[in-house]
Amino acid sequence: MGKGEAMRDRTAAAIVDSAAAIMAEQGDAASMNRIAGAAGVSRATLYRYFPSREALLHAMATTSVEELAARIADANLEGIPVDQAVARLARGFIAVGNRYAALTRGGYERTGDHPDADALLTEPVRALFRRGIADGTLRAGLAPEVLTSLFSGLIRAALDMTAGGRVGVEEASAAVVTVFLDGTRA
Repeated sequence: MGKGEAMRDRTAAAIVDSAAAIMAEQGDAASMNRIAGAAGVSRATLYRYFPSREALLHAMATTSVEELAARIADANLEGIPVDQAVARLARGFIAVGNRYAALTRGGYERTGDHPDADALLTEPVRALFRRGIADGTLRAGLAPEVLTSLFSGLIRAALDMTAGGRVGVEEASAAVVTVFLDGTRA
């Protein structure tokens, strides 16, 4: 990677990070001017990197998928007990997702940018829940898909709480784990 390419990557990352922070705080009211200023670039520079708000949202979504996938891969979900794996997932999702709360609040759906998003993000969670059902940690009467939806709902609620400043990442994560596991234990 050349020096110019590395600089371009750093600038794009700074813009995405700034957009995530500003949009988590202000939601749809966040202006491109404010995002550019927070990133330390001009509005013209922001538009050279991301020609539209939609392009910026796609970049934020791609970055969040990649960060979440890395967290899931690093969590070693198969090598630890189900309750510990759920706790790692909750912390990871909330820590990363907190930066991208604007995407979850706005219901922004990733389109074809990451066709493997389900395999990277959702399938490891379903697999964990299947394992929990098989080993008796989780209720057999709840399908892994149902558990995944319930867990996702709790994560979204935790993201809303952390974005609003009512609680921190650790407190929100602990609440998700407690509510989820207490409600789904066998």
